[in-house]
Amino acid sequence: MKVHFIAIGGSAMHNMALALKKKGFDVTGSDDEINEPSKSRLAALRILPAEIGWFPEKITANIDAVILGMHARAENPELVRAKELGLKIYSYPEYIYESTKDKTRVVIGGSHGKTTITSMILHVLKHCNKDFDYMVGAQLEGFDTMVKLTKEAPIAIIEGDEYLASPIDRRPKFHLYKPNIALISGIAWDHINVFPTFEMYVDQFKIFIELVEDKGRLIYCENDKVLKELAEKTSCKGKKLPYSVPPNEIENGITNLIVEEKKIPLKIFGEHNLMNLQGAKLVCEGLGISSEEFYEAIKTFKGAAKRLEVVKQTADFSFYKDFAHSPSKLKATLEAVKKQFPNRKLVAAMELHTFSSLNENFLKEYEGAMNGADEAIVYFNPHTIEHKKLKPITIEQVRECFGRKDIEVLTVSKNVTDKLKSQSWKNKNLLMMTSGNFDGVDFAKLGEELDVSR
Repeated sequence: MKVHFIAIGGSAMHNMALALKKKGFDVTGSDDEINEPSKSRLAALRILPAEIGWFPEKITANIDAVILGMHARAENPELVRAKELGLKIYSYPEYIYESTKDKTRVVIGGSHGKTTITSMILHVLKHCNKDFDYMVGAQLEGFDTMVKLTKEAPIAIIEGDEYLASPIDRRPKFHLYKPNIALISGIAWDHINVFPTFEMYVDQFKIFIELVEDKGRLIYCENDKVLKELAEKTSCKGKKLPYSVPPNEIENGITNLIVEEKKIPLKIFGEHNLMNLQGAKLVCEGLGISSEEFYEAIKTFKGAAKRLEVVKQTADFSFYKDFAHSPSKLKATLEAVKKQFPNRKLVAAMELHTFSSLNENFLKEYEGAMNGADEAIVYFNPHTIEHKKLKPITIEQVRECFGRKDIEVLTVSKNVTDKLKSQSWKNKNLLMMTSGNFDGVDFAKLGEELDVSR
């Protein structure tokens, strides 16, 4: 098979390119920008494009499949040439379905927790020596790539994003997978540029539920009122299985599951993580994993990258970085850290980075989102707003939308790190939340520069 990737440098795209190369395919690709770690990883398997840019002359009739990334535009010259030649063109979710249509497909959807739940399932299956394919939205410890596609594996675990499939396919990605087992973690409005109303956003999950295959399973979090109502009233070909927070206790900063009066210590914490765990358990049960096997495996799960990931820790200080950026995610993450360490002051900094978060119409959704922190900082870069071609927002506007008078709003990345480095961190926790990196902050270096001695 000869496969060409248009926009090969993307996170999911380059991982799929690596997976197909390892499968023995002839892989080529193009992009107008390729950054690390994609660049080095593609180079290691000798599939890094020799030149940056689009080269329609490289699109030839002997290509079996073209995989189109979301980063490309509809008028991309390579895409235009592929259409002229009548080549088979896939979005990457289409190609994942094509590669897994004869397998048991597990699709993890929801506005939050998708990567964590998918990671938990992969961790357990690997611990139990199961053979499986997968696609997950973060680089996981113990896994070489974020995508694995083989001929032999009977199971495919897929993180199901609700964003659009490609520039020429405006369906949400998770509508293309047709799950045998579907999980939805929750519904909290996101992607305002694609779904301008909450109702439109919720409709995408209704469609997803209706796409569950015959005799399948729909697993959903009943703590989410919107999701619970939707799941109960929407017709589904499969069995419906709700989940909630399992019995647990916090003891000396460690969260323990309580299972038949036994304590199972975990390396993760927070109600959302516990709900994620319970959802993952139901998925694993559907794949033939016993409760005993699940609990034995989950004890060693440390979490997915950038999901309450420990940057630095001492006896009386913890520094976490987290992917949280939407209002509901901020609230849940703050609550988790505060509950785990009730006697420590919590300093939280978040970055407005996504299209939705920088949109003045969506900003009001953040009211109260940072109230769980003892000290709150919000950062945004005016140049990012300009790049996304959005209407400018002001510091005062952001402060008003968050509804907290003492919140500090900063627009220079160095001012954020200087403020953090200027204070003592004894008996405090730091939580930095973003889908970006605060415009180039080296979190590990920052952790070393913080004063934790006094």
